[in-house]
Amino acid sequence: MDSIQQRLGRAFDPAELRRIKRLWVRHSIAEDRRDIDGLIATLAPDCASELVPTGQRWEGHVGARAFYAELFRAFPDNRFALTEIVVGPQGVFEVATLTGTNEGSWGGAPPSGLPIALEVLILFPWDPATQRFHGERIWFDRGTVGA
Repeated sequence: MDSIQQRLGRAFDPAELRRIKRLWVRHSIAEDRRDIDGLIATLAPDCASELVPTGQRWEGHVGARAFYAELFRAFPDNRFALTEIVVGPQGVFEVATLTGTNEGSWGGAPPSGLPIALEVLILFPWDPATQRFHGERIWFDRGTVGA
């Protein structure tokens, strides 16, 4: 991935911003449908999915498949309610509330069987070379998972 200086130096090209936004919409629709193949189609081959608070990381398309399978097992009825979004040449940053029933382990916590409402901050870094996202970096309060 490019350095932060290189990412900050990216130009604001309206056509590229539209491509980034459209790809994020495709990603979101695929996630709502639990369509792992659709999700993978939005990611660069060398992508990484990361839960920053736990240090868990899944790499490449194989890792991304495992990440989404675990997420969908942990919260089979999950929904993301978007509250903030920023689209720029560096990618997409969103704030959302993840709701669902915690039926599987996630984020290092065992399943509680209880409903959750977890605020998540997610960065989708843009990879200009592949015109795909370089994965997802997710932040959340660990104290609210399995509580």
